[in-house]
Amino acid sequence: MEIILLERIEKLGAIGDIVTVKDGYARNFLLPNKKALRSNNANKKVFEANRAKIEADNDARREAAKASSSDVDGKQVVLIRQSSNAGALYGSVSVRDIIEALQADGVTNVTKAMIVLERPIKTLGLFDVKVSLHPEVAVNIQVNVARSPEEAELQKDGVDVMASMFEKDEAGFTEAYDPNAEPGEIASEPTDDVEETQEEA
Repeated sequence: MEIILLERIEKLGAIGDIVTVKDGYARNFLLPNKKALRSNNANKKVFEANRAKIEADNDARREAAKASSSDVDGKQVVLIRQSSNAGALYGSVSVRDIIEALQADGVTNVTKAMIVLERPIKTLGLFDVKVSLHPEVAVNIQVNVARSPEEAELQKDGVDVMASMFEKDEAGFTEAYDPNAEPGEIASEPTDDVEETQEEA
């Protein structure tokens, strides 16, 4: 289907461009969301008559998005989730979860449609997520998925929580070993007690 774009669409074109897209994409997304018009003579005339207003409205929205982008750009949201020992989440982090976390942090100018989550988040860790405040204004936020606020703080400081947890497991009891202890010192303590009890008997 041939359409006239009413706003810049990534990988498609800019305002006023006439492009061909799949019918389903046009019918289900572009047309109902007023991002495009069907390309026919009547609509071309309507678009040209309103082009200045459409472009002015777009400029105003773009400037507003730029002004509010500083509130969002680089923001980190923490999501506490349960996970397996391997760090796989029970369930995944959705766009709604990210929006709710942003709103709890006082960011109210981001909607679900603005969050660009290329694939669901299914593990613990730090993830960069794109937020498209306007077709021409995009910023990044960081989603910190951890099992506790303490782990979230460690991840924020660059600690790989999962890697350090595995190191701990592999180390076993040796991690509690005191290298400064005298040889045989720990073993001698219980034998002293045994000797004392034998003397008392």
